[in-house]
Amino acid sequence: MPEERQRRIVLVRHAKSDWPDVDDHDRPLAERGRKAAPLAGRWLAEHGLTPDLALVSTAVRTRETWALMAAELPTAPETVYDERLYDIGLGEQLIALLAETPDEVVTLLVLGHNPVVHEAADALADEADDEDQLARMQGRFPTAAIAVLTFQGPWTRVGPGAARLTAYRTPKDA
Repeated sequence: MPEERQRRIVLVRHAKSDWPDVDDHDRPLAERGRKAAPLAGRWLAEHGLTPDLALVSTAVRTRETWALMAAELPTAPETVYDERLYDIGLGEQLIALLAETPDEVVTLLVLGHNPVVHEAADALADEADDEDQLARMQGRFPTAAIAVLTFQGPWTRVGPGAARLTAYRTPKDA
């Protein structure tokens, strides 16, 4: 039986992307994104939020965001580039993907796109350590924003309303 331990979900929206004349999937980071991504990684490191596993969309801007974030972490987590995170259509579908996480993972980072990342964060967060942070997160989820949520139990039990928002950070907070 899976352990009844506290788990953490770190939801991250990719940093600011550029808009060159390329396929959406191939859009790179803008200069602003290249500056924000390492700051996000540093924030994770400073708060002891190095993930055991990172699930990252296959889009160029998410892979670039992750490379810059991961370089700031004390250890390199296992990373899986998952095509489903690029095409996923609803926050509920992202939450269903979280339930596939192996039981040995305590902290899972998911780096994807809006509006799905924002929808999933809103749906998961039933309460918060700081109600002002919850209200800010529910209002907007800008590029390079991070929501940290916790819940008790196995990953198969994660679902809408199952988590508590413990931190919310945007680039403007840096």
